[in-house]
Amino acid sequence: MAEIIIWLFIAYLVIMNIIGLAVMGIDKSKAKRHVWRIPEKVLFLVSILGGSAGTWAGMYLFRHKTKHWYFVIGMPVIFFLHIAVAVYIWRG
Repeated sequence: MAEIIIWLFIAYLVIMNIIGLAVMGIDKSKAKRHVWRIPEKVLFLVSILGGSAGTWAGMYLFRHKTKHWYFVIGMPVIFFLHIAVAVYIWRG
């Protein structure tokens, strides 16, 4: 049973990181076309909910939000907090 939970959690993280990468790409595309944008709080929410690696990668892949200090600092901080929590849980 525990093994199933671990695999479901890994699948969740993969999906959230794909979503994180996608929202950064979509928002960059919308910015170029000067149309309605994805709110910054949504970008951070996706990151906090497990998509931090995807949103952080999307920042640099799409060159998006890299001039905003709160993204340049915030996304890596969220990512490393996720890593710290994972290590803490893994070690018991």
